[in-house]
Amino acid sequence: MKKKVQFLSFVFVAFGFAISAMGQAGAPTQRVHIPGIPDGTSIYPKAPDKGDNLVSIGCVTKSDKDGFTIVDWRGAAQASVAGAPTSAARPPEVLRLQGDPEMLNFQIGHEVEVRGPVIDVGDDKKPTQIKVESLLYLSRSCWERGTNTPAPTQPKR
Repeated sequence: MKKKVQFLSFVFVAFGFAISAMGQAGAPTQRVHIPGIPDGTSIYPKAPDKGDNLVSIGCVTKSDKDGFTIVDWRGAAQASVAGAPTSAARPPEVLRLQGDPEMLNFQIGHEVEVRGPVIDVGDDKKPTQIKVESLLYLSRSCWERGTNTPAPTQPKR
């Protein structure tokens, strides 16, 4: 009787492990559907093409050479928490802005969200240029990355 109980408990334990292993066999390859995001959407950014709509969040600045620009730090290299390596770090994205000069001049030193189509795809000498179709004000000061203090702003010209 004792051997029969041991044998049955061994069979049940083995059966439990087998069921558990079958349940996890497909887990890493399964795709998760996230509501609101179309299936097949890539999380990796592609180079912009002329006419593509872009969204940039950053600080508006003005330079004599490029006119108005915005610096978008999202996805850029930064010190990671607890010394962990950064993943997919890239330099900050700089975009030239074409739009109403009075509106853009008013937003110098402010954190904004800019949306619009690509007018000119950039290269090594000049950044990509977008036409500002939508501008959303976010903050009256630009923040230094990784700190809680506002960055020094340029005077408006």
